[in-house]
Amino acid sequence: MQKIISALCLFVMIFITLNYVMAQKKRVPVFKDSSTRYTTIVYKTITINGQTIFYREAGQPDKPTILFLHGFPSSSRMWQPLLKELSADYHVIAPDYIGFGHSSQPAADSFEYTFDNLASYIDGFISALSLNKFILVQQDYGGPIGMRIAEKNPQKIQAIIIQNAVSHKEGLSPLWDTRKAFWADKDKYYDAVKKNFISLEATKQRHIGNTVVPEKIDPDTYTDEYLFLNKPGMADIQLNLFHDYQNNVKLYPQWQEWLKKHQPQMLVVWGRYDPSFTVAGAWKYKEDVPGAEIHIVDGGHFALDEAEVEILSLMQNFLKEVVAKK
Repeated sequence: MQKIISALCLFVMIFITLNYVMAQKKRVPVFKDSSTRYTTIVYKTITINGQTIFYREAGQPDKPTILFLHGFPSSSRMWQPLLKELSADYHVIAPDYIGFGHSSQPAADSFEYTFDNLASYIDGFISALSLNKFILVQQDYGGPIGMRIAEKNPQKIQAIIIQNAVSHKEGLSPLWDTRKAFWADKDKYYDAVKKNFISLEATKQRHIGNTVVPEKIDPDTYTDEYLFLNKPGMADIQLNLFHDYQNNVKLYPQWQEWLKKHQPQMLVVWGRYDPSFTVAGAWKYKEDVPGAEIHIVDGGHFALDEAEVEILSLMQNFLKEVVAKK
């Protein structure tokens, strides 16, 4: 009888222990290591000068920071695949500009939609998050915004990664000839340019470009952007900003001088099928920064659409070199 009682007591103790362990597993997340919890992307907002800036963040804050700046008419969402892949080893942050994504979108007649102003908000964002040193990743509109940031804060720039973002006139394709007419006479060409800007055809072309394998392009990328551009008031917001793009071209020589002076570690990854920005624009960076890595990939303006794996590999190799020289 004593043996039976002892066995029953042992069974009860094991049962209680197992239930306790299972309860703890439900309450407390289990991580393989201390860094795993940081690979989850979180979605935050912060107020800068009365406007809300939305941003994506992942990775441990004590690791090297990478700041991703998106293009038109995209948002921080374009960087989502890279954020997840890089967050185990880096602190990654990707904001939406004012007028884009999930950030504030004040009406065109109540906010100054210029690259100077958008850059000033991103600069405020950088200060608010206490980002004292970071690797800058620039695509399309991220180029002129990023170069303004670099000029103002050269001590904060650890390295620069360019993906189809122009700082030389040679990078502008013949498509820009008609766009320059809009810059010269905004009122005359406003309606025509507006109609093109918000059309599904033009939005799709930004992603498809001249690619030989259009089947690789996820249609969600351009249909989502098409819906974004057709939000009430959005076309006017984007046209005001695009009219200001001419001031970026005027600053190209200044940015080239900055690059020559500071010689940042630089990686340039360029989609060869981009109809707007020519491959020549990629190679011009080599004249400013002789040590820059230049890679031409099989992709379009949004090269990540088609060459995500290759671009990730190039970035990881480059980032290891940057960190090693820290």
